[in-house]
Amino acid sequence: MTSGDEPRLAVGGIEVARYVVDPDLDPTHGPRPYLHPVRTLAGTVVTDALPADHVWHLGVSLAVQDVNGTNLWGGRTYVRGTGYTWRSDHGRIAHTAWETRTPRRLAHRLEWRTPAGDVLLTERRTVAAVALPDRRGWALDVAYTLTAPDRSVTIGSPATNGRPGGAGYGGFFWRVAAGAPPRIFTATSAGEAAVNGTAEPWVALAGTDTGDASYTLVFTGLGPGDRWFVRGAMYPGVCVAFAFDRPYVLAAGAERRGRHRVAVVDGDLDPVAAGRIAAQLTGSAR
Repeated sequence: MTSGDEPRLAVGGIEVARYVVDPDLDPTHGPRPYLHPVRTLAGTVVTDALPADHVWHLGVSLAVQDVNGTNLWGGRTYVRGTGYTWRSDHGRIAHTAWETRTPRRLAHRLEWRTPAGDVLLTERRTVAAVALPDRRGWALDVAYTLTAPDRSVTIGSPATNGRPGGAGYGGFFWRVAAGAPPRIFTATSAGEAAVNGTAEPWVALAGTDTGDASYTLVFTGLGPGDRWFVRGAMYPGVCVAFAFDRPYVLAAGAERRGRHRVAVVDGDLDPVAAGRIAAQLTGSAR
């Protein structure tokens, strides 16, 4: 599935993530660059890739199910009035050039392409690993600029295409590795039903791997109009959703910028501790 030459990110000399830039995947998996495995400083793996329940879930990635009718998420496409349907509409998010490649920071250019190879969006992306001040963990910092080069682009989701139940996924997505359903919470609410679709400043997911090692992920970085999409029971995952309940339109020549910082911490944090870390992340992102 990979080339064996994936860039690595490190914090204090400890490898914390590998970046699979050009995966050799079936087109129906929505081929795109992704991070996996991502680890805590103690070595606990906190991402899942190619899981049996949703084989197109790829660690940490940008992925959207409907970009002007092209599926850049993978799997079946939700069709209004029909439901999930296999279609020949899978595109690819393709790496085109490196700008920076170091153990602390990666920067490159990409193209979001239709099945025929036409360019829907161009992208500049940086991926960095930063130590947290208290040395309990580290933060993944993902920033990007999406540009519609020559025509307007509409970003949609299963929810905007008619699926009920808060299925507004698509955007910056983290498929979590968890041995049991994790705890999902914010400063003011807890549980999948309460958190899904909100615009809280941060969301935390506390889980354990299959060997019972505990970890907590603290997510920040909603943009204007974004919402949190979370899952815990069906599968564990957190998404900064670009089109949770309405399509997002990027005009020709316009840019969409995003930046998401996620703390990766060993141990099971409570809301107070997670909130302190979120404040560190958002403060240092200014």
